[in-house]
Amino acid sequence: MHPFRRLKVWRKAHELALRSCRATAGLPNAAYPGLAAQIRRAAVSIPANIAEGAGRDTPRQFAHHLEIAIRSARELDYLLLLSRDLGPISPMEHARLAARAELVCAMLVALRKRVRGQGGSRLEGD
Repeated sequence: MHPFRRLKVWRKAHELALRSCRATAGLPNAAYPGLAAQIRRAAVSIPANIAEGAGRDTPRQFAHHLEIAIRSARELDYLLLLSRDLGPISPMEHARLAARAELVCAMLVALRKRVRGQGGSRLEGD
């Protein structure tokens, strides 16, 4: 079991979720039904799965939740691209959020690799 708040990737993912929620706060639901909610769901899923996985008993279980977080980060990346192409998110905002999503995804992949290889040793600050 790892204290998730100490994980750097969780802190970055939490910030990404906050920024994604703020960026979609003004999206018109009538023009883009459900898109803002889908972006928020994917963004929030990333730190939530890191936190849930950190509370699991085995490295294998933690790695499984990191995989779910990775998939959510990739989903978010696509949804942000769609939002940029449709117009409700500006290219500049998209670039900022997509770069953060890519960083979080890379950090998750690296952490998953360490979790799988280290058999559950301490990971605070990763």
